[in-house]
Amino acid sequence: MTKVSYRFRAPEEARRFANTLVQSLPWLKEHHQKIVVIKFGGNAMVSEELQRAFAEDIAYLRYAGVQPVVVHGGGPQINQMLERLGVRSEFAGGYRVTNRETMAVVRMVLQGQVNPELVSLINSHGPLAIGLSGDDAAIFNARKMVLKEDGRELDLGLVGEVVDVDPEPVLGQLAAGRVPVISSIAPNVELPGEVLNVNADLAAAALATALGATKLVLLTDVEGLYENWPNKDSLIASITADELRARLDSLEAGMIPKMRACLDAVDGGVGTATVIDGRVPHSVLVELFTDSGIGTEVRSDIDKC
Repeated sequence: MTKVSYRFRAPEEARRFANTLVQSLPWLKEHHQKIVVIKFGGNAMVSEELQRAFAEDIAYLRYAGVQPVVVHGGGPQINQMLERLGVRSEFAGGYRVTNRETMAVVRMVLQGQVNPELVSLINSHGPLAIGLSGDDAAIFNARKMVLKEDGRELDLGLVGEVVDVDPEPVLGQLAAGRVPVISSIAPNVELPGEVLNVNADLAAAALATALGATKLVLLTDVEGLYENWPNKDSLIASITADELRARLDSLEAGMIPKMRACLDAVDGGVGTATVIDGRVPHSVLVELFTDSGIGTEVRSDIDKC
C-alpha cells in the first residue's frame, strides 16, 4: 500500500497521534485472538456513513487479530418495507409483533438486503466476511416467545426466543479466518418448517455465550443506560448484573431487550456486555481500544471493583 503524501507538520501533532495508538496497546493484547460478538442495528443501519464506519471497524478488528462475529437485525429497513407495502408496524413489550405477512418481509429484508449489503461493505477491505442466517445449519433454534405484561400474556405472533445455539458453524468460519455476519431468524423447534423472528440483541447474547466470547457489544440509538432518563448527564458508565437486574422492569420498553441481552450474556459467562451509541462513527473501536470506552458496560457481580 502506498502512503499518502501527508506528513505531520508539528512534533506535538505526531505525539498526540502516537499516544492514541499506544493507548490501544493493552487492549490489543487483551482482545488478541478473542471472540467478540457485535450486534449491529439502529440508525447506524440506515446511514451510509455509519455503515461504512462500522465495516471499517470490523475489518480493523480482523486485521488486528481479534475474531469479530456480527449479528444484525434490520428494524429500520423492515419498517420502511412494511410502510411501502402498506402494512402497519406494531410493537409490544419492546418486540415487533410478527404475523406471517410481516415474517415474509422480515426474511426478505434481512436475508436479501441487509446481510449481503453489510457483507459487501466489510469485504471492500478484503475477502473477510461471509453472510449467514440464523437458520443456516440451525445456528439458532427457537420457540415462540411468551411475554407477560401487567399479568396478561402478549401475543407476539412469530416472535421467537433462542433455546439452543450450535456454535460449530460459526467456529468453523472463524477458524477459516472469516468474519461471520449472521441475521437473527431461527427455525421453530416446536413446528418444523416454520421460522421465527428473533430479537437481534437476544440472539447476539445467546451466540456470545455459546461461543465463549470475551465481550458482547450492542449498538443502539442512545448513549447507553441512564440513571434518570431523560437527564443525559446521568449516563451510567458501568453497572453490575445484580444492579441491572433490580431496575430491569422499570426501563423503557425499547431498552428492555438490550439490557436483558446484556444480563443473559454476563450470566452465561461472557466477560462484559456493553451498550454503545451506534450513531457515533467508529464507536466499536472506541469501546474496545480505549481506556474510557463508551456507553454502559454490564459486568459480572463477582467483579465489583
